Amino acid sequence: MLTAISMSAIATNGVVPAGGSYYMISRSLGPEFGGAVGICFYLGTTFAGAMYILGCIEILLIYIVPQAAIFKIEGLEGAEAEAALLNNMRVYGTIVLSFMSLVVFVGVKYVNKLALVFLACVILSILAVYAGVIKTAIDPPVFPVCILGNRTLSSKGYDICAKVIEIDNDTVTTKLWRSFCDSDSLNATCDEYFNNNNVTEIQGIPGVTSGILAENLFGNYLEKGMILEKRGLASDADPDSPTTSSNRYVLADITSFFTLLVGIYFPSVTGIMAGSNRSGDLRDAQKSIPIGTIAAITTTSTVYMSCVVLFGACIEGVVLRDKFGEGVNGNLVIGTLAWPSPWVIVFGSFFSTCGAGLQSLTGAPRLLQAISRDGIIPFLRVFGHGKANGEPTWALLLTTSICEIGIIIASLDAVAPILSMFFLMCYMFVNLACALQTLLRTPNWRPRFKFYHWALSFLGMSLCLSLMFICSWYYAIVAMGIATCIYKYIEFCGAEKEWGDGIRGISLSAARFALMRLEEGPPHTKNWRPQILVLVSVDAEQNVEQPRLLSLTNQLKAGKGLTIVGTSVQGTFLNNYTEAQRADQSLRKLMETEKVKGFSQVVISSNLRDGTSHLIQVGGLGGLKHNTVMVSWPRYWKQPEYHQQFRNFIEVVRETTIASLALLVPKNISSYPSNGERFTEGHIDVWWIVHDGGMLMLLPFLLRQHKVWRKCKMRIFTVAQMDDNSIQMKKDLITFLYHLRIDAEVEVVEMLDSDISAYTYEKTLIMEQRSQILKQMHLTKNEMEREIQSITDSSRGSIRRKNPPAPRAQHSTEEGEKPEEEPTQGKNTSTPTSPTSPVPPAGGATAWKDSKGADKGKSPPSAATEPGKDLFNMKPEWEHLNQTDVRRMHTAMRLNEVITKKSKEAKLVLLNMPGPPKNRVGEENYMEFLEVLTEGLNRVLLVRGGGREVITIYS
Repeated sequence: MLTAISMSAIATNGVVPAGGSYYMISRSLGPEFGGAVGICFYLGTTFAGAMYILGCIEILLIYIVPQAAIFKIEGLEGAEAEAALLNNMRVYGTIVLSFMSLVVFVGVKYVNKLALVFLACVILSILAVYAGVIKTAIDPPVFPVCILGNRTLSSKGYDICAKVIEIDNDTVTTKLWRSFCDSDSLNATCDEYFNNNNVTEIQGIPGVTSGILAENLFGNYLEKGMILEKRGLASDADPDSPTTSSNRYVLADITSFFTLLVGIYFPSVTGIMAGSNRSGDLRDAQKSIPIGTIAAITTTSTVYMSCVVLFGACIEGVVLRDKFGEGVNGNLVIGTLAWPSPWVIVFGSFFSTCGAGLQSLTGAPRLLQAISRDGIIPFLRVFGHGKANGEPTWALLLTTSICEIGIIIASLDAVAPILSMFFLMCYMFVNLACALQTLLRTPNWRPRFKFYHWALSFLGMSLCLSLMFICSWYYAIVAMGIATCIYKYIEFCGAEKEWGDGIRGISLSAARFALMRLEEGPPHTKNWRPQILVLVSVDAEQNVEQPRLLSLTNQLKAGKGLTIVGTSVQGTFLNNYTEAQRADQSLRKLMETEKVKGFSQVVISSNLRDGTSHLIQVGGLGGLKHNTVMVSWPRYWKQPEYHQQFRNFIEVVRETTIASLALLVPKNISSYPSNGERFTEGHIDVWWIVHDGGMLMLLPFLLRQHKVWRKCKMRIFTVAQMDDNSIQMKKDLITFLYHLRIDAEVEVVEMLDSDISAYTYEKTLIMEQRSQILKQMHLTKNEMEREIQSITDSSRGSIRRKNPPAPRAQHSTEEGEKPEEEPTQGKNTSTPTSPTSPVPPAGGATAWKDSKGADKGKSPPSAATEPGKDLFNMKPEWEHLNQTDVRRMHTAMRLNEVITKKSKEAKLVLLNMPGPPKNRVGEENYMEFLEVLTEGLNRVLLVRGGGREVITIYS
């Protein structure tokens, strides 16, 4: 009833064409769920038709015309009799199936006419039972049952319910005596239980006025082989003595328990979807399905309940538990109870199974046709065709074939439970669909049927799921496994259907909730992952010019972060919208080819420079924004016609610096490997010149998670000054990498300070942070635990801090006596051992180099006079000309010499990328510096940190 209420709500929320329950589920939960449950329900309905036909044949051969059996059963017992019966059922089942299929093929109107005849027979038989029950109150029928002590005797073991009888004043033993004794004489040795107990005869149908209902009200479950015992009768039995002559008693043929009986009973109520399966044939499905289904359930529930109560009120419990009384009396108790003749029940049962079989053969093909026409399972599309009037001819043919398989199996006892699972699964998802639509409150959810509630649907869904496992947990798992396989197949085949299903609604709600949660604050360092905005350019045909950028993005996405692939189209929105759509389709296609999971974004702007700027500013949504920008190196920047291109590139560098975004610039992108290539050996070399928040450490680790780079080894080169202790620096760096759980070879390269003078500005302020991190390796264990997090975890404080107002020694003395306080951005304080707190040289001032390389005994103006200056984003003075340019190129050449010598054969080289010039005078010099720096290297990835720590030593 709960399922019918949910189904009524869905059915009245719009037009329901052919497909019934499948249509409701698929439009509410999506094609994957709809197809999986629809196919399972189709199989359940088809095999249920086979069960009904076999039941029809069993009644025909056993009770109506047993002489019609082709394989004779008379004289056979046990397995032989069962095999002969099954062979007869196969032959006659095939004949009946063919006849029913022909009726369905001719037209559904003939099925409807026959259904009325079958319904009349069923109603007549039910009325006959009611009449018989009423008659028992006036004149109970004769239905004797023989009891020995309290044990029920089999009717085959006696002719007279007595041990002995008097004939002409002589005491004569009966057949019952000879069953329990070794001879027919009165002094024979008999069974002990037989000697100690009397034989009594009771009425199996005492009538509704007998009060037997109180005895039958509670359950009495038996194990297989146990003797049926009559409650309330005395019995003298020795519990230690074994039971003999057990074949003379009526025994329980199976072990019974509540869940088993529920499983046996449930198939009798699986017909509630019969009307909805034929929704395409109904004049007004929205009106007929709720009224017809609920009325049918109410009627049948009333009939079932009243029959249960009336049978329990007028029939003995030993008879009810003995397969309708065949064992205790040899006759069907239902037939005996029926008025005026047992044949009313027999024919009523026969026509009931025939009608149910016809309904299954009518509904199942229409269900299959609806699934096939939706095209969610490609190989089933042929079954969507039919006759001109829409009759599912091909689907009927397949249904008949599957049904024939059930007929050939004949004994469906092993198959029947899984069919019940398919029905229950369908009901469960109907309830889920209704609950989901109600809770999501989608604007389109406006059912005319108002008597529903999400709690009722949820209760119905829970009961269905519980009943599946109550009946048979292993069959429930098998059914769910089959449905899961179908679901994954539909998903794999690409069921690209947009039906506005509830699953998409859940996704939207979950996405909104997650985005709102992300707004609460910046991510912790442990949760940091590259959320990449990939800036690509398109040609005149709107095709991507650098497809390998997306290959590299895919290889970096072991971090599973956000990916946005963006491009800009020059023009106006009104005039160039079509071009933008083509560009978006091109991006999506390339993302699918490169297996990049993310989003595409195209903006239209009056010029490409502004379009790129807009992408950097507005990409993402809420807290789910990019923190890294990837842009390709302008390869032909020296040619006059490409001057604007490299100026746009430098503007991107400036904007990412201002926005505190990390920047990745792959050089020679066309030489980067595709996703299908594999490096079997080689190195990924990292040149750690300045500390960039850990980006240089993290990127190789992410790359090595991908199969392209998996077999490459990681090497880290760090540049030391001549006055540094290179051996100790190497040891400290190895220890640092150990704490970071990164496997890499370490090498320290010594260079003169003048050789890297172009890095001097950043080196003095930021390279000191790198050295400070390594010095932390010498702290005691307690100091390490207290201090090291402030080195690598920016969530404990911003890396944008002012210089310490006093020398380190003074701070260390003050801080050593109290716990560490979390530094706050904007305060004029700094953790003394933080990597963002440069260590002043002797004299208390940070070293500063002027354009000629002379040391000045004062703090750099930018760091000392500009509060909050980002030390990661300090800029070298590219604007200086003459001697500065010469020294800068000398720096690039010397670094390039060293890098080329060490990393010439490396598969990839990662380098710190210096900051851009402040004004546009030195832009070409800046590009020339980077060009000279990377000359002779095949693949170079220039990396610029985003102004925060991205890697931590803590779990």
